[in-house]
Amino acid sequence: MSITDWPADDRPREKMLARGAAALSDAELVAIFLRTGVRGKSAVDLAREVVTQFGSLSALCNADQNEFCAIHGLGQAKFVQLQAVLEMARRALREKLKQGVTLNTPHAVRDYLRLHLQHRPHEVFVGVFLDAQNRVLAVEDLFSGTLTQTSVYPREVVKSALRHNAAALIFAHNHPSGVAEPSRADELLTANLKRALALIDVKVLDHFVVGADSTMSFAERGIL
Repeated sequence: MSITDWPADDRPREKMLARGAAALSDAELVAIFLRTGVRGKSAVDLAREVVTQFGSLSALCNADQNEFCAIHGLGQAKFVQLQAVLEMARRALREKLKQGVTLNTPHAVRDYLRLHLQHRPHEVFVGVFLDAQNRVLAVEDLFSGTLTQTSVYPREVVKSALRHNAAALIFAHNHPSGVAEPSRADELLTANLKRALALIDVKVLDHFVVGADSTMSFAERGIL
C-alpha cells in the first residue's frame, strides 16, 4: 500500500504538520528526508530498513559516503543532501551560541559540539572562547590528531585566548572509538590547561568528551 493510501494521521508529513517533528519516530523522520522509496518498499519501509541497518540515527548521520551509498535506495545525491542538512544544523547552532549567553543555554553548547565533532574520523580538540558575560566570541578547532590521541599545547591555547581577549573557555574533544569517557591523560591535560590559563586570568568552565551517542561533561562529573 502506498503512503498516500494510509490514514492521514499515519503519514509522516501530515503527522509532522499536525503534531510537530518531535512526535515522529526516527524512521518517519528519515522517510521525510528520503521522500520516496524503492520498488516494493515505501519511503517509511526503506527508512526503517536503513535505520535498522546502521543501528541508530546517529550512526546513519555519521556514515561516510561509501557506507551510505552502499544502501539500495540511497546514493550520492541523498548523501550530499544529508551533509547539507547537518551543516545547516551546525551553523544554526553556532549562530544561536553567538547570540545568547552560553551558561543559560548549556544544551545548545552540548548539541553544537556533538554535531561539530561526532562525525570526525580522528580526534579534534576544540576551544569555545567566551567573554566576561559568557557569550561566545569564537569556536576554533585548536588541534587535530590520529585516531587515538591529539597533541595539545597549553602555550598555543593561551595565545589563542589572548588573541580573542577571552575571559573563559570551554573545551571539547571527540573519541572516535565512540566511548564518551575521559582518560587519565584527558584529566591531566585539562588540569594543565586550567593552570596555564589561570596565569592570564582566563577560567576553564567545562571540558566535553563527545562519543558516538553521548557527551560527557567534566563539570557535571565534578572532575574539572
